[in-house]
Amino acid sequence: MDDRLNQPLGGNQMPRFGGPATMMRLPSQPGADGLDACFVGVPLDTGTSNRPGARFGPRAIRAESCLIRPYNMATRAAPFDSLQVADIGDVAINTFHLPKSVDIIEAAYDRIVASGARPLTMGGDHTIVLPILRAMRKRHGPVGLVHVDAHADINDTMFGEKIAHGTPFRRAVEEGLLEGRRVVQIGLRGSGYTAEDFDWPRAQGFRVVQAEECWHRSLAPLMAEVREQLGRGPVYLSFDIDGLDPSVAPGTGTPEIGGLTGIQALEIIRGCRGLDLVGCDLVEVAPAYDHSGNTALTAANLLFEMLCVLPGVVYRN
Repeated sequence: MDDRLNQPLGGNQMPRFGGPATMMRLPSQPGADGLDACFVGVPLDTGTSNRPGARFGPRAIRAESCLIRPYNMATRAAPFDSLQVADIGDVAINTFHLPKSVDIIEAAYDRIVASGARPLTMGGDHTIVLPILRAMRKRHGPVGLVHVDAHADINDTMFGEKIAHGTPFRRAVEEGLLEGRRVVQIGLRGSGYTAEDFDWPRAQGFRVVQAEECWHRSLAPLMAEVREQLGRGPVYLSFDIDGLDPSVAPGTGTPEIGGLTGIQALEIIRGCRGLDLVGCDLVEVAPAYDHSGNTALTAANLLFEMLCVLPGVVYRN
């Protein structure tokens, strides 16, 4: 272990119900300079269409993350032995103006990406992925995408608006932020506005894996195919917590039955090991709808798993 690298505050140093309220009780700093990866919150839910509350997601995820220890006992990943990681706080969005918030988020991620750090984002609703991808394109060009969600988020408009949590990937295609043949959407399900709702992404070259294709099976073989499809270029991972079944993650704004299991979520993220992940997000945690805290706890663990598959992480065999 390099003593110069930040370490989470351990449970034997400070009780887990105490200490700093940062992600995994890591040190905090005001920006991403000098970091290999950073946790950052975007407490925005102005783009939601049903139940609000995702603005409280980052705070709840941080609170539950105090239970996570620094070594991944399943994969042997030791991210804090090789990466400099910190919590850089929240983006100061405009609570009352969604378009202005989108611009603020893009500017914040311009700075993060320019620093060379790979952001691990706590949402916030799924609107936030659009400005993040805009920032990613400036450094990496169009990226591949692993998108886990109950919904395709490719609506043209919502109530006449071009930007909302159900439109980001339509805008991303229009703006040339994604490589269509290197996009995979996993877990889509539920009812639609038209019978062709999932056909538009397929027409862009996306691979669409509906939830029914995932039932009662391991997703490790799927992820082997995904790694081959996405290849060696830059990839962004966007994980909407409503991709999971409401029995696993009820604390979200637009739940859909018949979703992925917690085990499948781990298989998807662990299956991204070897991809050139340039950033990740975990969005749509609305803690008010899950008083147990389990949705936020699941989100915190999935963000840790994302950290564990970033390039440069060492594995202790």
